[in-house]
Amino acid sequence: MDIDRRIQDIKDRLAYIRDIFGGKEDEHIRLLTAKLGEVLARDAATPGGVQAEEMSRLEDLFAFSERKLDTQLTPMDRVRIVRHPQRICLKDILENVYDNYTEIGGRGEFNIDPSMLIARAYFARRVGERIVNQMVMVIGQEKGHGEAFRNGGSVKPWGNAKALHYMKVAETENIPIHTFVFTPGAYPVEDWPGAAQQIARNLYEMAALRVPLVAVFSEGGSGGAEAVSLADRRIMLSHGYYSVISPEGAAAIEGGLRGASRATPELIEKCARQLRITALDNLENGYVDRVLQEPPLGARPTHFDFFRDLRRELIQATNEAVSEVKPMKLFRAMAVRSSVGDAEAVFMRWSLSGSAQNRLVDLRQRKFRAMSRHACLDGTGLIKRMAASARGTVWAANSFLRYDLLGRQKKRLDAMLEDLGAEAHIVRRKLLMPLKRVMDSILPVANVEQQKKGDEVRDRLTRLSCPEDGACLVGSEWAWISPRSQEDRTVSCPQVRTHHCPDLWVPDLYGDFAGVCPSCGHHFPMEYPWYLHNVFDYDRAREFNQRLESINPLGYEQFEAKLDQAKARTGLKSACITFETVINGVAAVVAVLCAPFRGGSVGAAEGEKFIRAAERAGRKRQPFIAYVHGTAGIRIQEGVNGVIQMPRCTIAVRRYIDRGGLYLVLYDTNSYAGPVASFLGCSPYQFAVHSSNIGFAGPGVIAETTGMAVSPDYHSAYHALSRGHIHGVWDRREVRKNLHQALLTMGGRNLYYR
Repeated sequence: MDIDRRIQDIKDRLAYIRDIFGGKEDEHIRLLTAKLGEVLARDAATPGGVQAEEMSRLEDLFAFSERKLDTQLTPMDRVRIVRHPQRICLKDILENVYDNYTEIGGRGEFNIDPSMLIARAYFARRVGERIVNQMVMVIGQEKGHGEAFRNGGSVKPWGNAKALHYMKVAETENIPIHTFVFTPGAYPVEDWPGAAQQIARNLYEMAALRVPLVAVFSEGGSGGAEAVSLADRRIMLSHGYYSVISPEGAAAIEGGLRGASRATPELIEKCARQLRITALDNLENGYVDRVLQEPPLGARPTHFDFFRDLRRELIQATNEAVSEVKPMKLFRAMAVRSSVGDAEAVFMRWSLSGSAQNRLVDLRQRKFRAMSRHACLDGTGLIKRMAASARGTVWAANSFLRYDLLGRQKKRLDAMLEDLGAEAHIVRRKLLMPLKRVMDSILPVANVEQQKKGDEVRDRLTRLSCPEDGACLVGSEWAWISPRSQEDRTVSCPQVRTHHCPDLWVPDLYGDFAGVCPSCGHHFPMEYPWYLHNVFDYDRAREFNQRLESINPLGYEQFEAKLDQAKARTGLKSACITFETVINGVAAVVAVLCAPFRGGSVGAAEGEKFIRAAERAGRKRQPFIAYVHGTAGIRIQEGVNGVIQMPRCTIAVRRYIDRGGLYLVLYDTNSYAGPVASFLGCSPYQFAVHSSNIGFAGPGVIAETTGMAVSPDYHSAYHALSRGHIHGVWDRREVRKNLHQALLTMGGRNLYYR
């Protein structure tokens, strides 16, 4: 029976090797196949004829060949490793790494989302003569070993909401969080709370969670990975991958495939290589802190030595995160650094004081701020950069003196005077009211005049603010008119069948009407310069960081030429424009994502410009407005250099809002994927123009991923409004007026005009 079991084990190993290499033939695979065939033939001819020594030699040959094959793995081979049903999963880790655990939130098919597993676990540590249980919260995607109900680790919005809930529980209990990334990507549904919106919430909260976070990457697919991985320490398994998109998805985009068409294996292999998705690639780019070596051809449930290594790495990473922020840390930190090979030898309490928690959050935010700077080109000269840095220091000092030091005293004085004035008003009213009644009875004529004045005031306050003979909307003299207004033709409104709209003459439609049907209010798409000039007064605005430029950091084939074409066609160096402007007397900082430049996709340059704009708004105590003319998501040709902008920009927004700023987002046209699922979707004030579509993934991606067709209005602004993603839908012609109203009535305790 022992020989039979060992033969079956060898069969499984050979089948696994063939799966990993995708049917590719190799001399090692052919040799293993032949040797196993000889053993099986001998066993079939003479049952029990295979001796233990022969099996040992065959097992040694398999072990040797697996080590050799491991050195030949391509990036796509590693993708097949992490997708294989024999790959370790989170349940295996809970069973073999932690000393005890309790799963929270239901189990199996009865879980709120079986793809997201939450557990309270602990490490049992010996301290002197006693055993201490160090508690952690374990959160991660659970793929299982082929269980269909786990949905392949693709988490639905409510699964990410559950993860966030227990992150906040861990923060309340002051225990570390260990997250495990085992996902090809999030499940793209917009049912409440919405895929994009929930990932944005997770990122926003993780940016300031006051407990240590350690993330372990096995399969990290785009936004689904980011939902649980904004961590103080990031460990990546050596055979894992971390990418902005799957190699198959990148190949479909590069090949321009539609419908049932599939990319060739050669194109998929090429895209996997160009995206630089492996552990060593991510370590080199600075997006993970350490790589944990796996057994040859990847870790499987029977590799118990690997689980011991993972346990040691988790303890070491948590110790490091804690030792960095605890006071009187000199000797403890030295001990932690010197115990990399024996983390269990150093015991450290993982609960943090309030001041240590503040330092932890600050270090985490600084860490992500420093990422991906190598992936864009800053053409600003050294002198100009030094001058900009000096100006920033001056702005910050001026804001502190004017709004904090002096402004705080002024507020106190104003509050005291208000209180005194209110008291005086009450006293005056009590003393003088009886005298006024007597005078009114003696002088009825004066009373009539007073009544007339009161009626006039009441009329001014209650009548409509627009004149009776005209509409409220200003539209006759726009500062910028679409070039399409020069076309001498008519168009039909898409809603003509339901609203019976007359045909529209194009010069009127794109001129006075600003692209809005006067009959039904349907919004035709409009170019982004219309908003720049008619809403943001761009002619008098001051643009900054215009020399930050998108580049090709991965050397992605033919992408440099495509970037040059986009720059020549649009006159822009990236898809983001940042400037300071004045909206009806209120100064503001604005960041615009422009759809004509590579679909408004976000890469390292766009992320850096956005972050600098948020920092500038914070230093100058100005509101920060993001206008999204359109975004196709994260720029796939930049790989993780692009996807890392999700946590980076979200941290910048979080820091700005926490310091009392007003962050407002306005969507237009088509806004999808990573930006919406992070630094745009986390705003407490989000609005959309009638013409906008908003969501996590487009209709084609949803149909391909889930097999479900969605309705034509699935991503419309009104659907986003109904599920709480946005907070209002605006008419294009009233955007400037509504923005000014928002600036005067919404948020931002530290704004200069408050």
